[in-house]
Amino acid sequence: MKKVRQLTLLGVLLCALATLPLTGSCQLEETPLPLSPPAREQGVLNLWDTGPMTLDPAISSELTSHTYVMQIFSGLVCLDTELKPAPDIAESWQRSNDGKTYTFYLRQGVSFHNGREVTAQDFKYSWERACNPETYSQTAATYLGDIVGVDDVLKGKAIEIRGVEVIDDYTLKVTIDAPKAYFLAKLTYPTAFAVDKANVESAKEWWRKPNGTGPFKLKEWKPGEVLVLEPNELHYQEPAKINQVVFHLLGGMPVAMYEMGEIDVAPVYQDYIDRARDENGPFYKELAIFPELSLFYIGFNTQKPPFDDVNIRRAFCHAVNKQRIIELTLKGMMTKADGILPPGMPGYNENLRQLDYDIAKAKSLIASSKYGSIDNLPPVTITVSGWGGYITEYLGAIIQDWQHNLGVEVTARQLEPEIFSYYLREEVDEIFILGWIADYPDPQNFLDNLFHTGAEYNTGNYTNPELDALLDQAAVEPDNTTRLILYQQAEQKLIDEAACLPLWFGTNYVLVKPYVKNYKPNALSIPALSQVYIEESIYSSP
Repeated sequence: MKKVRQLTLLGVLLCALATLPLTGSCQLEETPLPLSPPAREQGVLNLWDTGPMTLDPAISSELTSHTYVMQIFSGLVCLDTELKPAPDIAESWQRSNDGKTYTFYLRQGVSFHNGREVTAQDFKYSWERACNPETYSQTAATYLGDIVGVDDVLKGKAIEIRGVEVIDDYTLKVTIDAPKAYFLAKLTYPTAFAVDKANVESAKEWWRKPNGTGPFKLKEWKPGEVLVLEPNELHYQEPAKINQVVFHLLGGMPVAMYEMGEIDVAPVYQDYIDRARDENGPFYKELAIFPELSLFYIGFNTQKPPFDDVNIRRAFCHAVNKQRIIELTLKGMMTKADGILPPGMPGYNENLRQLDYDIAKAKSLIASSKYGSIDNLPPVTITVSGWGGYITEYLGAIIQDWQHNLGVEVTARQLEPEIFSYYLREEVDEIFILGWIADYPDPQNFLDNLFHTGAEYNTGNYTNPELDALLDQAAVEPDNTTRLILYQQAEQKLIDEAACLPLWFGTNYVLVKPYVKNYKPNALSIPALSQVYIEESIYSSP
C-alpha cells in the first residue's frame, strides 16, 4: 500500500485523546459506563476511525484512506479471500504467450453510482490522470509503472499511455515492459481504480462527493465527526448486507466507546490488551486476532551522516533489545522481526542471518567506522508521526536503548500525520520510524518498493547496485521457486547492509460484538464490509 500503516500514529493519537502529560508512556484511565447502551438502528454497523485524508484513489497512499477508497471504488481486478488476483469489473482476461500483453474483457452493465455504465475508456482516462504530473500522485509510478509509456506521461513527455489501448467499450489491451508475475496484483491497488471524468472535473476536491463503482457510496461526511457509507444498490454483485456503515471519527477512546455500546468493533492496543485477554473478563470471547502482512521498522537516511557508514547502521541495529521492548511496551502483541518479509509472505526465510542484540558488537562497529567514536557523530534526529509532542512508549524505549547502550542522544521530531504520510521523503531527518503493510502477498511489494534505487518509497535513499540487480532479475524470473530464492538473497543483503532496522511484524487485534457477523479484515488489514451483517436476534436478546 504505500499502505503506510502507522501504529506510531494511533498510539500517539490515543495518548492525545487521553490528554496525558508529555511522557513516553500511554496509560489510559477508565471511563465510567452508562446505565444502558444507546439506542441503535437495525442493520447499522458502527465503527471507530480517524477518518480519511483523501478519497482520491490516485492520491491515497495510507491505510486509513485506503479503507474507505476500497469500499467506494473498484478496479479491473481485486484480491480474493486467499489474496489472489480475481475478476472484478473485468470478468476475464487473456495473457499473451510472451507474458507482456494483457487483454481485459469488462463486464457489461457495471455502472458508477450515478448509473452511468463503466467502459474501457474510463480505465484509460483514470490511469492517464493518475500519471499526469498535475495530479501529484505518489503511487502512479510504483503501481502503474510497468505499463509501457507510463514513464513518459509521468515526466510530462506524453498525455496518453501508449501501452493502454481501448479496443471497444468492453475490451482493454495493456502492454507491460517485461513479463512480471505480480503485475495483476498491482492492479488491485487504488491507483488503478476507475474514476468518473465528469466527477473529477466537477470540483478541485471532487472526492468529497465521489461517484465510484464500489459496493458502497458516500452518504455523509463531516470531518472529525462522522462518515457514513450506504450500499450501492446498482453494484453488479449482491448488495451489501448492512443498511449503513457509520464511522465515528475521533469520537473518543475506541474500547471505552465499545464498552458503552457506541461502536460495534474496536481496535485493541497495548493499553487494553490485558483486559481483552482476561479469560474471566467481559472482552475475552469478543477478542478477534487476525494475521497481518506488516513490518514496522527504523529507516536510516543512508545519504546523510552518520548513516552513510554501514557500520554505524549496524551498530544502531545491534543496540536495540527488540524482544524486551515488545514484551514490556507492546505486551507481546507483535512478533520480533529479524528480517523484512513477514511470516506468511511467499519467500519468508526463518533462517535469515540477523543483527542480534549485542552491545559489545555495536560498540566495536562504531569504533571501526569512519567516525571512530560516538563523540564524532553528528546530531541524530528521528522523524515520527503525531501531534502535540507525544511519543509512544516503545519509541521512547528504542531511543533509551541507543542512549544507554551507545551513549547516543537521539531527538524526536514530529510531523503531523498528513505531512508524514505524503511528504516524509522530503522531510526526513537522519532516521525515521515507519510501518508498511502489504498491498499484495509478494516479496516484490516490500523489497523492491522500499529499497530499490529510485523507488518512490525508498525513503532512506538506500542504493546498492548488487541489490538492484537481484531485484531486477527476480522481477522477470518465470520460475517461482527461483524467483523466491532471489528475493531471499536480496533480503539477506539488505539485513547484512543494515538498510533498515526491522522491529516487529504486526498482528491485528479487534473486539467484535457477538451480533456482528463476518467482520474479517484480511492480512492487508482491509475488511470486506459488504460481507458483514448484523444478526439482530443476538443483539436484541437479553
